[in-house]
Amino acid sequence: MAQRLHLPHLRRHASAHSEERPGLGARVYAVQRTGAVVVALFLLVFGLLGFASSQAFFSTRGESILGMSSNGLLSTLSVVVAVVLLVAAARSPRTASTVMLILGPLFLLSALVNSFVLGTRLNVLAFEMRNVIFSVAVGLPMLLLGAYGRIGSHLPQDSPYADPHTAEADLVDERPSTPEEVAAEAAMREAEIAVVQHTATPDQYGRVQAMAQAHHRRDRRRVWMELDAAGQERARHDATSPDRGVHLPHPRAGRLLPWHRAGPRPR
Repeated sequence: MAQRLHLPHLRRHASAHSEERPGLGARVYAVQRTGAVVVALFLLVFGLLGFASSQAFFSTRGESILGMSSNGLLSTLSVVVAVVLLVAAARSPRTASTVMLILGPLFLLSALVNSFVLGTRLNVLAFEMRNVIFSVAVGLPMLLLGAYGRIGSHLPQDSPYADPHTAEADLVDERPSTPEEVAAEAAMREAEIAVVQHTATPDQYGRVQAMAQAHHRRDRRRVWMELDAAGQERARHDATSPDRGVHLPHPRAGRLLPWHRAGPRPR
């Protein structure tokens, strides 16, 4: 039978819905997720309409889409950014916040760079001044939404980012912290290795089998220490209550033969 060796480590609590619990930054998370979805939907519509217009991919003079100029490359980038935002929002509000903090400055940088190449052959995104204004109008809100409740000297009281140790709160240190736990860890490793090498004693084999029911190292160590305590208690009980045995009478004790009975013997 194959045995697995588990070494002590840091374990993170599984809390798939920890970011959705009411009261734990519900307003902050709602703002971040909603903002990412709204921006993504607008960019998705803009990109799909650009594809529908059958425009050239690298044209420097694009077609008018929703009041802005666009070509195939800009439409593709718009759809890709929209998908990234939607996936981030679906994953978690924290992810959406991080993605917006990255994309927001990129939109602002795009507005700055493309403002210098308007009307030139380097204008590969077919930008016009309306596109520059749009990039600023989208990039700045994304940056603010991503930073909302997360960056600042006075964060909202219900912000999950207000406590710098929030992200570390789910970490569980499974390493031994007392001399007894260190000794238990050493004995556990010795028993597990002995089982793998088929040299374990019956007691070691039984303990490893009992620990196999636990999934985390801390729980396995607790099982081992409970077995230690039970063994010590049993030994103490045996020492204080020895088996004195039961003295049985001799088979002939108290048995009177006919010639031992009281009274005169018959002549």
